[in-house]
Amino acid sequence: MTVAQTGALCWSLRKVFKGFEVLVLFLIACGVWSVAQAAGTFEGVASCAGSTCHGRNEGDGKIVRQDELRIWQEPSSKTGAHSRAAAVLSTPRGERIASALGLGRAGSATACLGCHATNAPAGARGDRYQASDGVSCEGCHGAASGWLSAHYALPATHASNVAAGLVPLERPKVRAQVCLDCHFGSSDAGQFVTHSMMAAGHPRVSFELDLFSSLQQHYNLDADYVRRKGQPDSVQMWAVGQAEAVRRQATLYADPKFGTEGAFPQFYFFDCHSCHRGISDNPDAKRTFETNPARPIPFGNPPYNDENIIMLSAVSKVLAPGQGASFDAAARNFHVAMGKGRDEAAAAAQKLASAAAGLSDALAARGYSGETAFQVIAAIAGKTTAPRFTDYAGSAQAVMAIDTLLNALVREGRVTVGAAAGIRSNINRAYAAVGSPESFDPGTFRSALGQAAGAIGRLR
Repeated sequence: MTVAQTGALCWSLRKVFKGFEVLVLFLIACGVWSVAQAAGTFEGVASCAGSTCHGRNEGDGKIVRQDELRIWQEPSSKTGAHSRAAAVLSTPRGERIASALGLGRAGSATACLGCHATNAPAGARGDRYQASDGVSCEGCHGAASGWLSAHYALPATHASNVAAGLVPLERPKVRAQVCLDCHFGSSDAGQFVTHSMMAAGHPRVSFELDLFSSLQQHYNLDADYVRRKGQPDSVQMWAVGQAEAVRRQATLYADPKFGTEGAFPQFYFFDCHSCHRGISDNPDAKRTFETNPARPIPFGNPPYNDENIIMLSAVSKVLAPGQGASFDAAARNFHVAMGKGRDEAAAAAQKLASAAAGLSDALAARGYSGETAFQVIAAIAGKTTAPRFTDYAGSAQAVMAIDTLLNALVREGRVTVGAAAGIRSNINRAYAAVGSPESFDPGTFRSALGQAAGAIGRLR
């Protein structure tokens, strides 16, 4: 029986097993049922591109926009980045990186295609599948064979489509796990950026779930969306994204296949700019780093890139204070262990991953009020968290968070568009302070971030 036939059979049995769809959604939420378990055949972008489907030139569909393909292919903005992912492998930069690493042609290298394309297994590629499509519809929504022919027609529901293999991206934990596969890394082939890749020219990887989701948004948050999928909450999406990022980082770091590279630790996990600083023999040269109060590591050791750890610590103090204290302890113990040895650090990383997983569950399950964004913004720029912004990566993550949460306040109607525009200059000063790692100054950044957070707080 094919996957499509199986999906049709499940649909015909709905009246008998009324709770099946709810059960599947429950299992996905709990992590018991994974996307891989619902995998089928990847049918390719062309299967979604008809003018009666998602290939219109205008977003005037009755249920969904129906111009999703146009948005995905937008050539001049970040919205179209996924469609361009495979093409960049054939640019001079892509070829130079592949050549330096001995990978052959970048466009056919497994180490690249795991993230720069929807790299479906050979046996799961339909007639219209093309790796050159880049990160296609199915790269995020899942292999379409089980739901493609039924997902748009009555009596299909979102729950029945999920039961047939559609990935429920409206769920923060699920979306975070899908995005992090490439926007941080996973244990699957071709989905981990090593320090060697960055040394060869690959950009440093940075990610923030709600902001990046908004850049890729191809749907309208209207009453129909809410009826089918529920009301999304940007603060929850951001917070769960931070928790899942820490969980993913710590889990991979604890795995010796990813935590080490030859005789050295895998420096991908560490803060790039702590090592990549100007070197001088001038005896009067001034050190450009600041001691970080939450990193009890020996002097001279490269620090772990804790940008997401800082954010999760801040949000936990507001939204899950009971678990926040244990998370902070696990994070501190992890930094201590980094100065002891690989075995100690790996064991501490596993405990950190567990603490982050508990916070992810709590943040995904709790309710959110109109005050939540204000509270989290104040926590990020507050006296407890601000001293931790001693490095470029964590500071860049903080200003993205402030901007994301301000946008959430506008969408919720807590702050008017005009009021947000009036304090945009404060946000822009914070962005300017992290405009370049070479010119980054911690004190200037903390001042700019505090002014931005204060301006937002006065709108409360």
